[in-house]
Amino acid sequence: MLNQVMFFLFGAMIVIFSLLTVTSRKVLRAAVYLLFVLISTAGLYFALNYNFLAAVQLTVYAGGIVVLIIFSILLTSHVSEKAAMAPVKQSVLSALSVGAGAILTLMTILRFTFVPNPGTDPQYNITDVGNALISYKRDGYALPFEVISVLLLAAMIGAIVVAKKERIKK
Repeated sequence: MLNQVMFFLFGAMIVIFSLLTVTSRKVLRAAVYLLFVLISTAGLYFALNYNFLAAVQLTVYAGGIVVLIIFSILLTSHVSEKAAMAPVKQSVLSALSVGAGAILTLMTILRFTFVPNPGTDPQYNITDVGNALISYKRDGYALPFEVISVLLLAAMIGAIVVAKKERIKK
């Protein structure tokens, strides 16, 4: 019962702060809302007893990435600066895209049958996790990790471009 309450609490926090992140006109506030989303995600991992993944979530994403985004915002723009409102056409197209993505995600989740694999041992140690993180083999995570690092680099460059204020030459 407590696990369900925690799941719904963290899920609601993730949804609310995600909406605040993408709808906030102040870039620094959006970064802080993103921090709350990432901390809530770590809370979900802790509730599922994935302590290692929760610790990585807190240190890498909530600790590192958000701090880098906040520093890039503070170095490139004024804190009180507001983002421009999107045109109505762009807002409608964005809402349609989000709706289509949500429907596709729900359809995929509802059609998939989640069956535990009986041949796997649920008890892992740190050595197994470390070997899986650096392995390029079938169950390795080195290639997805590298792809995600390039994606995070692109997101940081995008955050700098969005936050950068054009200087008016006199």
